[in-house]
Amino acid sequence: MNIDSVPFELDDRLHLSITEPFSSRAVVFNELMDKVKNISYERSEPIVETYKMTIAGLERELPICTVNEKLDIAAFVIFGDAELTVAAATELLKICPDFDFIVSPEAKAIPLAHEMSRQSGKKYFVARKKPKLYMTGVFEAVVNSITTEGEQKLYLDTAEAEELKGKRVIIADDVISLGESLKAVQTLLEKAGANVVANMTILAEGDAANRTDIIYLEKLPLFKNDGTVLE
Repeated sequence: MNIDSVPFELDDRLHLSITEPFSSRAVVFNELMDKVKNISYERSEPIVETYKMTIAGLERELPICTVNEKLDIAAFVIFGDAELTVAAATELLKICPDFDFIVSPEAKAIPLAHEMSRQSGKKYFVARKKPKLYMTGVFEAVVNSITTEGEQKLYLDTAEAEELKGKRVIIADDVISLGESLKAVQTLLEKAGANVVANMTILAEGDAANRTDIIYLEKLPLFKNDGTVLE
């Protein structure tokens, strides 16, 4: 509530004559202070620039984030957006080839892989960012992502690799931009002896939309720092 809009019925009583007894003026003042204590002040929130787009038939506004002095990107995160995750998985499954398994890089694409697995009945695997205790051995590959600072690695359990060997696999990701995460997963699956039949993503960002080896739902542009689309 804005303090300027509070309907103080005490306003007229604030202009008490100095001749009024002090006790009367004190009562009015104390009543006013009680009301002020109950006021919740509205604070102006910072304006966040967004990019509006339709994804799998659903309209979303993606916040614009600065990467460097020349580049901004629209952040796309499906965590918590169950409606969009279900819709995107449905649309991707409509256009993907026959497959046996799904593999996704950790972590933002996991909800998509899970939902595609649920709808298709096919098992999914996650290329992990760190080796885990349950792993009997690991394959590893290096990845440099546009949204993650520094070099990272992805790992695949050798037991999982054995299950993937010779099988038709689709790689599922939420966004493909530079393609570094995709390249790392491809390297892991090549080491595992899997047959990658499709690289699939919800959004193809920037030049990734021009690649012929990616199946995607929508194009996502890159932006200049002034908010205009980077051609």
